[in-house]
Amino acid sequence: MSQTAFDAKLEAEFAAVAASSGCELVHVDVRPGQLRVFLDRPQGVTIDDCQTVSKQISALLDVADFGKVAYTLEVSSPGLDRELYGPRDYERFRGHLARVTFFGGPERAKKTIVGRLEEYRSGADAGGEISVTESDTGATHEIPLGDVEKARLEIEL
Repeated sequence: MSQTAFDAKLEAEFAAVAASSGCELVHVDVRPGQLRVFLDRPQGVTIDDCQTVSKQISALLDVADFGKVAYTLEVSSPGLDRELYGPRDYERFRGHLARVTFFGGPERAKKTIVGRLEEYRSGADAGGEISVTESDTGATHEIPLGDVEKARLEIEL
């Protein structure tokens, strides 16, 4: 979630709606006046998928009496340069090029690298860690997921 916590039960209902349309719920982003829902599917998300899921989610939100003020509902694909949100994404996109911003080193300095996602290892500490081999230097970084501020796929042509 982004700035506001989102109801886990409602998110589970969104996931069921997405699944009934052959899609996967990737992420829900809640900001003041805006609710963004990201869908994915192996063959790509179509406009029809987004419209179908949007109508069903809108009906769910009406029943749940979501939001006491006006908001905009946006349902879309995460895009080619999609953000990576957690273990499932790191596992799925292993071998892909990504831009990872994290806090590292003894001084906990913020760093951004572009490199290949080599591996995801689950663990008890903040969801595991990823191994990223930097494109420029060939250096491999072992990064705990708890230290990752943002990770996003890079478009490869």
